[in-house]
Amino acid sequence: MLEQMLLAVLLGHQVLEYRLKHPPKYGEKVMSTEQSADEIRKVAKILDDAVENEDKELVLSCFSEDGEIEVFGLKFKGHENIRKTIDWMYQRFGQIRFRPIIIMVDGSVFFEEFILSVKPEDAEFEIKAAEVLVYEDYKIKSLRLYFDRLEIARMLSKGFFERPLINRIHRDTLKGLPGIN
Repeated sequence: MLEQMLLAVLLGHQVLEYRLKHPPKYGEKVMSTEQSADEIRKVAKILDDAVENEDKELVLSCFSEDGEIEVFGLKFKGHENIRKTIDWMYQRFGQIRFRPIIIMVDGSVFFEEFILSVKPEDAEFEIKAAEVLVYEDYKIKSLRLYFDRLEIARMLSKGFFERPLINRIHRDTLKGLPGIN
């Protein structure tokens, strides 16, 4: 019953009503395909708003207990590691804002391409990014973030040697593409 009350708070009356009318049988796992695309979008919006407002507890409440975040190819599982990853993001990026470009939901999978705006210290940067979220019972089981690690390094670099080196690597990775010298 407590789980149903929490769902009502997070997702609204529609989900609670559905769960009460169609409860899973004893021992039966609710299949992720039974999730509503509209409700998944709502939960994703709650997550985005919580990140932008630096509401770490609300961010954590969007994840299942065994949920995970994958960033830069590294996986961080469980609420404690998710919290540490979120803390790291705020320390590195400062204020975080999202501007969606495209959102798609297919079954239990939410995909979003977006512009990530960050304000570390005195500067402001924007980079294109994407995320894939897998939901189970309207909780995030897996969140995979994709953004260009080199762009992040360019954005955060400050040192006298660091910045020119990263810019050189960036230029070299583009060599040979049409219109690039």
